[in-house]
Amino acid sequence: MITWLFVLHSTSSEDTPLSIDHNLLPNSKHFSTFDDSSSVAKDQISESSIANRAILLVDNENVEANYKTKQIPETNDNVKCSSMHAKVVLKVFMYDLPSEFHFGLLDWKPEGKSVWPDIKTKLPHYPGGLNLQHSIEYWLTLDILVSELPESASNSRTAIRVHNSSEADIIFVPFFSSLSYNRYSKMNKVLQDKLVKYLTAQEEWKKSGGRDHLILAHHPNSMLDARKKLWPATFILSDFGRYPPNIANVEKDVIAPYKHVIKSYVNDSSSFDSRSTLLYFQGAINRKDGGHARQQLYSLLKDEKGVHFSFGSAQRDGIRKATEGMQSSKFCLNIAGDTPSSNRLFDAIVSHCVPVIISDDIELPYEDVLDYTKFCIFVRTRDALKKKFLINFITSIGRDEWTRMWNKLKEIENFFEFQFPSKEGDAVQMIWQAVARKVPFIRLKMNRSRRFFRSLHGKGMGLKSIL
Repeated sequence: MITWLFVLHSTSSEDTPLSIDHNLLPNSKHFSTFDDSSSVAKDQISESSIANRAILLVDNENVEANYKTKQIPETNDNVKCSSMHAKVVLKVFMYDLPSEFHFGLLDWKPEGKSVWPDIKTKLPHYPGGLNLQHSIEYWLTLDILVSELPESASNSRTAIRVHNSSEADIIFVPFFSSLSYNRYSKMNKVLQDKLVKYLTAQEEWKKSGGRDHLILAHHPNSMLDARKKLWPATFILSDFGRYPPNIANVEKDVIAPYKHVIKSYVNDSSSFDSRSTLLYFQGAINRKDGGHARQQLYSLLKDEKGVHFSFGSAQRDGIRKATEGMQSSKFCLNIAGDTPSSNRLFDAIVSHCVPVIISDDIELPYEDVLDYTKFCIFVRTRDALKKKFLINFITSIGRDEWTRMWNKLKEIENFFEFQFPSKEGDAVQMIWQAVARKVPFIRLKMNRSRRFFRSLHGKGMGLKSIL
């Protein structure tokens, strides 16, 4: 009998239900889990990427996964947590990488022996504009650093730093890979090579083969070289568009949101009638790879009543125009570009403009617990490219249905908000919770890998690079 493990939303079985601890969720009323018997897969509405849905098959075994994070077994059963750690969901060991891998890329200079800035006095500034969309590495690292401050103990935290790796659920690698790629493209490969040498020399990596390591690679090009050697680790990605499934897939890795570039729509009192534009898109129209649909949709929609479909960029006043456009539109198009995802989706969410997603291979943050169909519209590319199909479909959505989705957007927008210090239920905490839900799978892989270690007389468990 073959048991399918951790297939979070592509399959489900009444015989092997997965239990998710609702305490991991900031507000469970916004989330769907497999405990909800009324949940029905809408395969006819949307399809997910099959290639990157690599599924672990276990022959002749009935393996049960306990998703309740509090019951995750410790590597060292003798380790006892202090009262400060008692309510922590995820214990994180973070490498003290040299500053050239993180805050040094922000022109911060270390003082004394510490490789970290004094976050109580002044934070290194992260560059603005489109650099911000992949800044997840900055926010997660700051959150782990602040977890060590005494005043953070009273806050509701998802993750906390531990200095003994044997206590940790995950080993965090604080390499600002997206920043390195965006600002120092010539140096990026050198840093990747240095990172590989550093990690593979660590006892923590040797012990697990890297399986319990967490690496940030949110920009799709940020780890193109190192990923071939660091593939056993869990990656935090924006999508799988440029990753083969043997290196990254939805079961092993975590999809995280972009940081929105448009400011959140505070005190939004708009309505179906006051939002004068029916359907909005502003951005690059001619794209490669999966983005061919943009040009075709432009031809189909440019002359339709109530549609704004034009070229735009973040240069000059592009962000201001996009802000005004999204906040005055009922629906905002999110079309696949060079990769399946973009920050445009998250700009739409915080603008309370109902996203219309036309990207067949898109993967979405927290989708194992968050039902996007409550506040997004999904349309297959092949249907969207039929003459009049999309405009007729959108105009068929009436005031009441749109208002329900608009209200839902306002309820869940905080799940996509990056800030420092982080707060309960924001993007930083949601990402850590997503990582925590991967820990049982990581433990399973590590335990299985040890099966024949003794009979091999202690031979190394080194993992060869995937070419």
